[in-house]
Amino acid sequence: MSEPQGHFQRAITLFDAIMIVTGSMIGSGIFIVSADISRQVGSSGWLLVVWVLTGFITLAGAVSYGELAAMFPKVGGQYVYLREAYNKLVAFLYGWSLFLVIQTGVIAAVAVAFARFTGVLLPWFSQTNILFSIGSFHFNSVQLLAILMLVGLTWVNSRGVRGGKLISNIFGSTKLVALALLILFGLALGINDQAVDLNFHDMWRAASFSPTGQSVPLSTWGLVGAIGLAMTGSLFSSDAWNNIGFSGDEIVRPERTIVLSMAIGTGIVTALYLLINLVYLLVLPLHGDPTAAATDVVSRGIMYTNNDLVATAVAESILGRAGAYVMAVLIMISTFGANNSIILSGARAYYAMAKDGLFFPGMARLNKAGVPGVALWAQCLWACGLCMSGSYGQLLNYVMFSVILFYVITIIGIFILRRTRPDTPRPYRALGYPVIPLLYVVLASAFCVVLLVSPATAKDSGMGLLLVALGVPVYFLFGKRFGAPQ
Repeated sequence: MSEPQGHFQRAITLFDAIMIVTGSMIGSGIFIVSADISRQVGSSGWLLVVWVLTGFITLAGAVSYGELAAMFPKVGGQYVYLREAYNKLVAFLYGWSLFLVIQTGVIAAVAVAFARFTGVLLPWFSQTNILFSIGSFHFNSVQLLAILMLVGLTWVNSRGVRGGKLISNIFGSTKLVALALLILFGLALGINDQAVDLNFHDMWRAASFSPTGQSVPLSTWGLVGAIGLAMTGSLFSSDAWNNIGFSGDEIVRPERTIVLSMAIGTGIVTALYLLINLVYLLVLPLHGDPTAAATDVVSRGIMYTNNDLVATAVAESILGRAGAYVMAVLIMISTFGANNSIILSGARAYYAMAKDGLFFPGMARLNKAGVPGVALWAQCLWACGLCMSGSYGQLLNYVMFSVILFYVITIIGIFILRRTRPDTPRPYRALGYPVIPLLYVVLASAFCVVLLVSPATAKDSGMGLLLVALGVPVYFLFGKRFGAPQ
């Protein structure tokens, strides 16, 4: 006997939605990626430019994308927008990539980050603590905790949207307050006059630095390429702002709430990211010595912080050794809350695909709690597989190009729908249309071009395109098997 189906519950308010947006965006990236960015561009001025550009692109995308969210405030989010602007094939290619690695790869990576930082407090959780091996496959305690985290959060979200949003609210607000306190403590107690002088005396001398400390000055075009490559980390850290759109039918007044939550949420995160990077530069010198002792956080600088943990080094500089434990707890809170929001959101896209006959039929069902339970558990199963495979990190490198590419295609959809459906109600119109949406398309496309032509990323970007292209035969296979319209 089949399980009786529930129905979507409009339980997500504006505050809940903002917490989901900020919670999805803030994971572990902001605490780490500035080290690699500083090696790419070589100066404090260009480090800040990378984050300013990232913030502008993210905000421009959010205030443009909001038009589509207001037009089609349905479960499925970006999948639905692409289907309406283009066709089911384009929408499926996005959903296929989302399930294969965009959403599940991020879920796996964030779960492993949570487990690794738990190891700072509980050393039993370590990647060197191998629990069992089968041939060349090794299963460690970090993978165990990551999987337990995913199973637990999926179970909570399968019990109804209210449990998922409660976790997002608690952990989202906690991490926002904690980040604000980190900024205030840094400004009040951590300013290092020597670091300030070194970082802001000559802010614009661009150079590329190797892991061993060797530097190469950057020409104008070299700098453009370096900024593009550096933005891979900052854009990844600022991604997932669109996740709230996946839950359209569960949101109170979705045509208003989705737009406002994306604009407010991305604005809050952008401001926090800029302020945190300013604190980094006020506390630690940008340049450092990669051979310095791991505990000498000032000598290693931002560039060569141990394991790229810039925020931890800053906290240690302010609070001493206790700072490492404080940051471990903060990152655990951040990653736990981020994964809950991402898990909650992603399953709704697979539900919408299945409703269109383009994915496994079981995913098109709502359980008694009114959530897509099968889709949630399928997402969990695949993400757990990625945790065990250890391949999620490489897959994320492959897919970053595709993530931005689909954003570009989606924003272009605004122009298409203005022409093809001029009379469709638009409760919200893209801010600054056509200038801001066009700027987003140009800047994001330029980022994609840099990734395609740069020797350092061309292979991974090509693999990202291949992953998307593999969805074409899968689409026609599903269309034939499940009766999707062609």
